[in-house]
Amino acid sequence: MGCLCTKQRLGHEEAAILAAQTCFDETEIKALYELFKKLSSSLVADGFISKEAFQLGLFRNSKKQSLFADRMFQLFDSNHNGVIEFSEFVLTLSIFHPDAPQSEKAAFAFQIYDIWQTGFIEHGEVKEMIWALLDESDLILSDDIVDTIVDKTFEAVDSKRDGKIDQEEWKEFVAHNPSLLKNMTVPYLKEITRAFPSFVQRSDTEIDTNNSI
Repeated sequence: MGCLCTKQRLGHEEAAILAAQTCFDETEIKALYELFKKLSSSLVADGFISKEAFQLGLFRNSKKQSLFADRMFQLFDSNHNGVIEFSEFVLTLSIFHPDAPQSEKAAFAFQIYDIWQTGFIEHGEVKEMIWALLDESDLILSDDIVDTIVDKTFEAVDSKRDGKIDQEEWKEFVAHNPSLLKNMTVPYLKEITRAFPSFVQRSDTEIDTNNSI
């Protein structure tokens, strides 16, 4: 698919292709395009969401350091070119849609914790994520307590007892503990046109049905 992000208008064919690949319909794709344009122009109007703009959208602070934000940006930026394009924005947001398969949500959550991108979740990664979350929440726990949390986690998930969590173990664990994926669903994505009605009205007047990929 061609790059959608540098265009000022979204073509009908482009919207239809993304609708076919995601949980969104074409009207919702148009609304997301208007939201994307707003986010991508928050710092520099270049048609892409930079890492700084992404952090600004999450924390209202483009300079805030966050391991979680770093991982999320890396996963949104699926082609690893340092920016988020519109197609990447929509395809990744679709995973958080209430109608998205639980298997997709579980796989994405696994990737968040697989910081070192080895295909496994290891003790050091879980510990690093816990420390990052504690830092962002201003909670204080001792090293011993964090180590205990990590050990208990692996005791519950690492059924093969090989010191790491693979995707099979992770899927089995979340299947028995679906609440772990609660944060992988953003309810308002199912009503995106209600959440951003002005975006829909604007996109209806701006969409270029003759524009091709």
